[in-house]
Amino acid sequence: MNAVVSELADAAALCGRVTTVLEGFLDDKAQEAAKLGMPSEVTQCLRDFLGCGGKRLRPLLCLTGWQAAGGCETPEAVVGVAASLEMFHTFCLIHDDVMDDSGSRRGAPTVHRRLARHHGPGRSTSDAGQVGASCAILIGDLALCWSGELLHAAGLTTGQLGAVLPLVDEMRSEVMYGQYLDVTAAGRPTTDVEKALRIARYKTAKYTVEHPLHIGAAVAGATPAVREALSAYALPVGEAFQLRDDLLGVFGTPEVTGKPALDDLREGKHTVLVALALQRADREQRRTLHSLLGSPALDAAGAAHLRAILTATGARGEVEDMIQTRRAQALRVLDTAPFPRPATVSLRQLADSALVRAS
Repeated sequence: MNAVVSELADAAALCGRVTTVLEGFLDDKAQEAAKLGMPSEVTQCLRDFLGCGGKRLRPLLCLTGWQAAGGCETPEAVVGVAASLEMFHTFCLIHDDVMDDSGSRRGAPTVHRRLARHHGPGRSTSDAGQVGASCAILIGDLALCWSGELLHAAGLTTGQLGAVLPLVDEMRSEVMYGQYLDVTAAGRPTTDVEKALRIARYKTAKYTVEHPLHIGAAVAGATPAVREALSAYALPVGEAFQLRDDLLGVFGTPEVTGKPALDDLREGKHTVLVALALQRADREQRRTLHSLLGSPALDAAGAAHLRAILTATGARGEVEDMIQTRRAQALRVLDTAPFPRPATVSLRQLADSALVRAS
């Protein structure tokens, strides 16, 4: 028990160091903006977004990848790389909320909704919404640019930077493709489970788990055996993380998840949960799924009807089974992976905390 408490305390301390780097960086950016007479709400929006929660999962996995490849202690350069991943994640979430027109994130108004209110006086509701979305896209773009700036300012050696940059480029491209697949499949859910898993793999699994681990390991000069073991662990954990997210998006409690309960159903997201339900549904259930999924007018009663079908068809239970199967697969990898014990312990804890969660 004491070892577990120690590991959790170490993780909290590392998250604190990442947050300190991000806050210092935004302090500098706010000062630069003030000198140029630029709007203060740009850096303030990012500061508020980063400060209102978030698991810091990607930074933690980056730092764990460093440990897994034999990195000792945790130098500031590695913390800076981890911070750059959290800034990149911020970019992804801000843009994701604009694309989904989500009203809340982490229990607070999304950036585009907040900016719509800020710039709303004197404008119509639709004009304010358009301005808010446009401004949020630009702030997300800045977060993307600044994630690169954080990476280059982290203090890596030339060799370390050369090892990390191709991985970062690959991560950025893959998550964009994953989002593209997600957007183009929304509103047209089918029985194609493999297509839904492919979306999960590129939208979440690789960018959330595999790439952060590989990036941290690359800084430490990881061997091919370490990289292969990290991928073997990361992909099932990442897929399970998205499967859990899909369940929470439909069955979660907004007060706990910090996100609306109807968004995924109103968008008609093509998820494994929905694909399985369509496979197993009878004629009447299938008709209801097709008529209600993706309806912008979906209300609480309609959502409850959809949830009942997703449960009655066994789709919800099968997704739970898939999560546990992937968790077990990842934990088996750790039994023989060539990682130092602290890294193995951290990866076990991260798998549990990421997959057995309510938010």
